Amino acid sequence: MRKCIPVQERFAIALRFLATGDSYTSLSYLFKVSIQTVSSCVTDVCKALIKELSQEIKLPRTSSDWLRIEKGFRRTWNFPHCLGAIDGKHVLIQSPIHSGSEFINYHKTFSVVLMALVDADYNFIFVDCGCQGRISDGGVYRNTNLYKQICRKELGFPPPDCLPLKVTPLPYIFVADSAFALTENMMKPYAGTHNKGSKERVFNYRLSRARRIVENVFGIMSAVFRVLRKPMLLQPDIVTDIVMTCALLHNFLRRSKRSRLIYTPPGSFDTENDDGEIQPGSWRDDQNGVASLLPLQNRPRRAPLSAKNIRDQLAEYFITNGAVAWQNNY
Repeated sequence: MRKCIPVQERFAIALRFLATGDSYTSLSYLFKVSIQTVSSCVTDVCKALIKELSQEIKLPRTSSDWLRIEKGFRRTWNFPHCLGAIDGKHVLIQSPIHSGSEFINYHKTFSVVLMALVDADYNFIFVDCGCQGRISDGGVYRNTNLYKQICRKELGFPPPDCLPLKVTPLPYIFVADSAFALTENMMKPYAGTHNKGSKERVFNYRLSRARRIVENVFGIMSAVFRVLRKPMLLQPDIVTDIVMTCALLHNFLRRSKRSRLIYTPPGSFDTENDDGEIQPGSWRDDQNGVASLLPLQNRPRRAPLSAKNIRDQLAEYFITNGAVAWQNNY
């Protein structure tokens, strides 16, 4: 009778897979177990970690919790009224059996979509993974529980408030790139090229600084969990569990000071010098050859008039209040 594989070895197999992205065949040879055993270990350990770490990623539910996140964006990134940076990535997979064109994305490859919202301290506060790659970028967001709860006003957002030195109350918002639609709760850059010193260019610069957080989180996660760096030869439900496990482990490793310094040592994230110039984080040096985590498609979208007015007022605030000296370079 074959001996039962110890729990420690099952975790070692699964964590080795997440950290390296090695094939099941390679892991089978390394640990001297069957491919089926490797598959079972990866699946079971991921499900166990998702259950155990489920509270590592959770949406704020009260106005005071959201305001703590807003305080981080306002102090660190000079972007008031921001409750999070949102972005999505296509996680490439093999063609699922009998799926037809269900998972084919705009790159003509197969994928599931990872949608994430992060706070000012590089932590996930919402993750959704598993939406089929064929669904449009806007459709992916509208299919998330985050969007549905926003529409039902269940998230406890702070009521609209005035910007410093302003008198018009504005709603609190997320920041995103041009792949998303401009709405009252979602700000994206102005399209096109704008003159130096214009409110549009300054707004785009400020938004880019705040939105870069989510880009850094994706970069760090794929640099450490290298299974995310190439297409996965697995079924979509297993890929979804793997991606969710990586996201939960990201927050878990960022929670304590000791593990944070090991997982994201100084220099890992993008920083700015005193002149406002971006100093690339170390994760960017490790992105050559990354074949997975493709960006969502960027397409121009017409915004409601009220959403445009909110963006214009934020842009006007940035150009007239709270500016720093090197902002004049933008």
